[in-house]
Amino acid sequence: MHQYDLYGIGAALLDTEIEVTDSDLKTLGVDKGVMTLVDDQRQEQLADDLKDHMVTASHACGGSGANTVIAASYFGLDTFYSCKVADDDNGDFYRDNLAAAGVGYPKALHNAEAGTTGKCLVLITPDAERSMNTFLGISAELSVNEVDSEALSKSRWTYIEGYLVSSPTGRAAAIELRKQAEDKGVKTALSLSDPMMVQLFHDGLKEMIGDKGVDLLFCNRDEALKFCATDSLEEASQTLRKHTRAFAITLGADGALLWDGEQEHRASSPKVKAIDTNGAGDMFAGAFLYGISRNMGFAEAGELACRAAAQVVSQYGPRLRAEQHKELLEQAVNI
Repeated sequence: MHQYDLYGIGAALLDTEIEVTDSDLKTLGVDKGVMTLVDDQRQEQLADDLKDHMVTASHACGGSGANTVIAASYFGLDTFYSCKVADDDNGDFYRDNLAAAGVGYPKALHNAEAGTTGKCLVLITPDAERSMNTFLGISAELSVNEVDSEALSKSRWTYIEGYLVSSPTGRAAAIELRKQAEDKGVKTALSLSDPMMVQLFHDGLKEMIGDKGVDLLFCNRDEALKFCATDSLEEASQTLRKHTRAFAITLGADGALLWDGEQEHRASSPKVKAIDTNGAGDMFAGAFLYGISRNMGFAEAGELACRAAAQVVSQYGPRLRAEQHKELLEQAVNI
């Protein structure tokens, strides 16, 4: 019997979203549109420089993998998430947030070690682009010790956050989880996560994917092109088939390009006014995994995922309210 539809692993980060201008990014020396790893001192400096913006800041339990698993949970999947938090207020907040979303987690999270729970400053510009400055904190120490083999053995799918490639112990944990999943007959999904991760850690991501490839790969257009070293989406589509049995490439307002292992599909995205792109890819993955776990075809799951991602970018924050997931599922009947 499967207890969980989806088992995820990734960083545990407390997200703080702040509205800024392009001029602010330039003054702060922040690279636009990517995730940049920073140390605690740099993040505190950024927070201090942005203290006048903090009045409108919003906070949420985040991390790419967590956003995806929480979305899947709100849609209706039984989920479990492995991560690492510290024995601090942010760690308590994070654990409570997972529980509130109906996500299971290892008992070890109740016996957290001393340290600092990871934090991410997400700077949102008027064009809706998000620029992330992440201090991993204790998440940098996530390791094979956080792989819960018992929960994994009771799962149908496992979802691996590509950001883990930036940490040697995190990368090892991702590889171990993928290997255990293959041995236990659990389907594997992985996200490339960010163009900068692909550029800096290409070989590490290939190692996480493994020689046999994963069952499902998520990426956006930029990540696909960088991973496949091409300027052609068509060429990237062909190359990715060597590394995965199926994939979903998100194309922003142009929807998504999907391959189910036999044929390609196109999913369209509703036209919306984007104000915050943070979490769009995470939501797409969560909604898509829900769809295929509930016997939707790739095209139908892709349409649901595009609608969910469009809803996320049309409001602030990386996630939707619980009731919005139900509304999207009601609309899906007419897809």
